[in-house]
Amino acid sequence: MIHIKNSMSACLALAVLLAVPPAFAKSDFANILLRRTGSGDPAAGKVKSQICQGCHGGDGNSKDGQIPKLAGQYDVYIIKQMRNYQEGTRSHEIMNGMAAPLSDKDLADIAAYFADQPIMKGSAAKPNETGEKLFLHGNIAEMVMTCAYCHGNTGKGIDPSTGMYPVIGGQHKAYLLKQLKDFREDDRVNSPNAAMNKTLKALSDSELDALAEYISGL
Repeated sequence: MIHIKNSMSACLALAVLLAVPPAFAKSDFANILLRRTGSGDPAAGKVKSQICQGCHGGDGNSKDGQIPKLAGQYDVYIIKQMRNYQEGTRSHEIMNGMAAPLSDKDLADIAAYFADQPIMKGSAAKPNETGEKLFLHGNIAEMVMTCAYCHGNTGKGIDPSTGMYPVIGGQHKAYLLKQLKDFREDDRVNSPNAAMNKTLKALSDSELDALAEYISGL
């Protein structure tokens, strides 16, 4: 009986999380955006990131759909990804080598520069019922958590204190779709507590495509 009650409580808690993304006042959100850059020096980061800008864009908005935008991304998220490349926790044919020589100070400054740029944005999202539903409400039948709960209703993140959950609204669809598939297949395993791997297991290719399409337009 205790086990049943605990299971029911867990399901009810998940239902609440799936149905009700957190809400924030516009004034709070504006203040939050000012705290994205962390302790790094954006001016120094602009100089140190010259080679990064060749692929990711001078303002953090890459032109190649396979290369992620970094504009307005949380500094702590950028730093974590670069450290994961240094450690081999995350693998890429170019990024592992690019990250290898960077010091903690270099990472902080480079991350601050990109975090200081106007936040990435996509063109208006096209009508996409499947992608919108998954993003805002998840799928309780498949125990799929709502994306908005961690990434915010607009995909622009929630707060620097939750910066391990990145800005994704307005990111390139091609890049998003590859990352979603890599997480689902466990080809990428560096999300906090494997949250992304667990969340995406039940989603089909068509659902991932719809989700990437919706997010890229935010």
